[in-house]
Amino acid sequence: MSIAESPPLTAEFLLTLPDDGIDRELVNGQLRERPMTRRNRFHSRAVARLSHLLETWATLSSSPDVEVYSGEVGCILQRAPDTAVGIDVAVFSAEVIARQTSETSMIEGAPLLAIEVLSPFDKIEDIHGKVDLYLNAGTSLVWIVDPYFQTVQVHRRNAAPETFNCEEAVEGGEVLPGLKLAVADVFGRPGK
Repeated sequence: MSIAESPPLTAEFLLTLPDDGIDRELVNGQLRERPMTRRNRFHSRAVARLSHLLETWATLSSSPDVEVYSGEVGCILQRAPDTAVGIDVAVFSAEVIARQTSETSMIEGAPLLAIEVLSPFDKIEDIHGKVDLYLNAGTSLVWIVDPYFQTVQVHRRNAAPETFNCEEAVEGGEVLPGLKLAVADVFGRPGK
């Protein structure tokens, strides 16, 4: 007797699951679950600072239209099989946002920039896995922000990662022209 494989799950199915303290995402149609991690104040502060800095840049820059989202924004990176994840902070092109409907609760399409802010309980293999998911889905830039070491690690397709500290700045390059953030600004004033 053989056991039939269950069909891949969809992002729509993911949205029907209860909000019960379990962190869920879909990777290639397979459900991944883990206990919800508690974010500490350093994580929350970094997400807030990044959102503010990116929104300010987007508002004041003359670069192409982008939209900034934060707070575990739901994102469908691919379809058939579906990959749907939450991203701490993301910058999407106006074209991706224009394709969404009024019923859309998860943004369908890869962001230009995906940012993950590390929490104390994050596992390195999970972080590397997310970087790979983003880059393979077409995201051009991935930043891994470490509040403990106050660094930003920048990942690009077909390039070695680069790490920047509080004496340096990260840039958007060709993806987000004109974007230049001092790493120290991401973490705020010392002692705050």
